[in-house]
Amino acid sequence: MRQGFPIAPSGMVIGLLGGSFDPAHEGHVHITREALKRFGLDRVWWLVSPGNPLKTEGPAPLAARIARARTVMRDPRVVITGIEEKIGTRYTAETLERLTALYPGVRFVWLMGADNLAQFHRWDRWQRILALAPVGVLARPGSNIRAQLSVAARVFPAARVEAGQLARSAPPAWAFALMPQSDLSSSQIRARGEWRR
Repeated sequence: MRQGFPIAPSGMVIGLLGGSFDPAHEGHVHITREALKRFGLDRVWWLVSPGNPLKTEGPAPLAARIARARTVMRDPRVVITGIEEKIGTRYTAETLERLTALYPGVRFVWLMGADNLAQFHRWDRWQRILALAPVGVLARPGSNIRAQLSVAARVFPAARVEAGQLARSAPPAWAFALMPQSDLSSSQIRARGEWRR
């Protein structure tokens, strides 16, 4: 494996939580710990993205966001990485394609909040994402019903599995995990002036 890339032996199940983490906060920590427990993951990688294609305004510098994430998330099962910048990917489908090629034998599970599932059909090659990896959806305040009635949920109803089965399910597969929810958001933190870009 290349220097600076996370280590993952064959057979490991790794959840991927992508985002700008601008900034990372306790809500990210909470959903990560819930994902580890509810989906039966060995590890979670926080994929701190170079930039979100769906957002017009750019985030804080990548190094600052990674440094903040490492101070917020202190769990040996969680790796904070800017691997998308290293492998030159911008969209989730291409990130999954590259990671599955770089890590043969590793099972990746894509993680997202219910708010993202509600608009998942707008993502670049969203059906390809479901073909590449099981998707674990975590409950988010105000988005749970919309998510379960989303385009993706309606197109792939037979692919829905129980949360505890997700890590062992072949794609396409998705699971919805109801859990205690946090309404903390990066935009709230920025609005309060606690994080500057």
